[in-house]
Amino acid sequence: MFGLFGKKSSAVLGVDVSSSSVKLLELSKQGNRYKVESYAVEALPANAVVEKNITDVEAVGDVLKRVANKSRTGLKQAAVAVSGSAVITKVIQMTSGLNEFEMEDQIALEADQYIPYPLDEVAIDFEVQGPSDSNPDQVDVLLAACRKENVDIREDALEIASLTAKIVDVEAYALERAYELIEPQLDSQGEELVVAIVDVGATMTTLSVLADGRTVYTREQLFGGKQLTEEIQRRYGLSLEEAGLAKKQGGLPDDYEQEVLVPFREAVVQQVARALQFFFGASQYNAVDYVILAGGTASIQGLTAMVEDKTGTATLVANPFADMSVGSRVNASALGNDAPSLMIACGLAMRSFD
Repeated sequence: MFGLFGKKSSAVLGVDVSSSSVKLLELSKQGNRYKVESYAVEALPANAVVEKNITDVEAVGDVLKRVANKSRTGLKQAAVAVSGSAVITKVIQMTSGLNEFEMEDQIALEADQYIPYPLDEVAIDFEVQGPSDSNPDQVDVLLAACRKENVDIREDALEIASLTAKIVDVEAYALERAYELIEPQLDSQGEELVVAIVDVGATMTTLSVLADGRTVYTREQLFGGKQLTEEIQRRYGLSLEEAGLAKKQGGLPDDYEQEVLVPFREAVVQQVARALQFFFGASQYNAVDYVILAGGTASIQGLTAMVEDKTGTATLVANPFADMSVGSRVNASALGNDAPSLMIACGLAMRSFD
């Protein structure tokens, strides 16, 4: 029954399966300092994952196998995540003093009042958050549930690559964990900080807002870097693969900057501003202290300044590895380039040290 969050044991690989690629990361830790032991990124075939749903498990499994070999990791256990939109979360109150097994039994009895699916189709887990504000004799318990098929298909893909799913997490919580590494980079720190992390992926943009380090809002919208790749493909008569490479490596005609990149940057800024407006309209907040840009699109030259200008909010590009050392198997400059898109993989790899 309990298939989310997972129970901590030993070191796990952080494996992020996004719409366009598989990202794998292995961390170690000495004292308070993390070290990147291995990492790799490998592109997925078109439509193997659509809107964060795995549609071709064999193709994803094959890419997972390649990415594990490329990273030269020795680990076989992995932490993966399901997207926030696939998960129902609810904070419930339970009597304090219950042990884990008693809580499991009680949740199994009561879960059908919180979850709108048949329980035999659902993976459920829970995490005690601490004493309840409203009743000192109770604790707040975070209940998370998603359809078993979302968990099973990730386990199946990992199995093809001879990896085992030790933990199935939720993307928003992985991002929240990785944010712990970003917070020290902010000029002002403190309990009242409200931070918007905008993850612009290939096809999906996700806004996560954290207040005091906790996720208070997430929203996904269909928009991503694939639109830039498709415009390069259309304008310059390239294949999708060639367009993707040209976007990363350069070498496009002189008119690329003005005719293609500038309009796309403006579209990204509009998406960020719109996502924030939705958040302000749906919450008691009317400002954020920082915008952190994540995802493969975050590194586009000039984007940070444009977002800062449009939103009037200090903006930076996510780099969870800024204070980490790097192992001999890792190409440090490639890791630096990929850093903004490795937030979820990083948050998952950090599960090794819970």
